[in-house]
Amino acid sequence: MKTCNILGTNIAVTNMAETVAYIEEHIEELRGKYICVSNVHTTVTGYEEEDYRHIQNSAAFALPDGKPLSLYSKKHGFPEAERVTGPDLMGELFARNNGLRHYFYGGKEETIEVLSKKLPETYKDLVIAGMVSPPFRPLTPEEDEKAVQEINKAKADIIWVGLGAPKQERWMYEHRDKVNGVMIGVGAGFDYYAGTIKRAPMWMQKMSLEWLYRLMQDPKRLFKRYFVTNFKFLRLTMKK
Repeated sequence: MKTCNILGTNIAVTNMAETVAYIEEHIEELRGKYICVSNVHTTVTGYEEEDYRHIQNSAAFALPDGKPLSLYSKKHGFPEAERVTGPDLMGELFARNNGLRHYFYGGKEETIEVLSKKLPETYKDLVIAGMVSPPFRPLTPEEDEKAVQEINKAKADIIWVGLGAPKQERWMYEHRDKVNGVMIGVGAGFDYYAGTIKRAPMWMQKMSLEWLYRLMQDPKRLFKRYFVTNFKFLRLTMKK
C-alpha cells in the first residue's frame, strides 16, 4: 500500500473500498499485526515523540482518519488519497457477510453492555467473538496474559481496540505477534456505535470540522488535543 510521509509518520494512500478489500483479502497475512487509525493529534504526537512515531510506522499501515491528512497527501502528489475513518471502517466491515469474527477490547463497561445489544440488532450477519472492558489501570502480567489467551481462544479475526490514543497504539505494539487476529485501534468508535457520543453532521465531516464538533461536546478534556494540536499541525505543514 502506498504511503505519504506526514511529519515523519507514513500515512496510507487509500480509500474505504480499497482498505476493506485489503483487510478481507490479506486477513491471514495481517494476523498478529496492527492497523493505526491516524489523525492530526496522533501525527503531531508522533512528530514530537520518536517512540510513538516508531509505533505508528511499525503498523501494517496507518489510515488517514483525519481529513487534513488525506488533503495533505493530495497536495503532495497523491490525488487519489481519501479519508478512511475508524467508525466508518467499523461499519463497512460489520455489514459484510464475510464470516470474520470480531472482538472488542476497550471502552467502559456500560458502553460495552449497550454495544453488545445494539450491534446484533443493526448488523444481523456480524459475528461477535467477544467483548471486554479492561480496567483503566495497567494490567498485571498475569492479567494481560489471560486477556491474550481469551482473545485467541475466541478465534478473533479482527480485534477492535478502543483504548484511545496514544494508549491503544502502545497496547497494539506491545501485543504484536501475541494475538492471532489483526488489531485495529478505533479510539471513540465504541462510543459512536453505543450512542454515548454523537458523530458530527456530514457537512462538518466534509469540511474537516469533525474535531470542532467533538470539542464542543467535551471542551475541558479535548481542548489541548484538538485546538492546540490542530494549529500546530497547520503551522508545521505550511512549511512543506
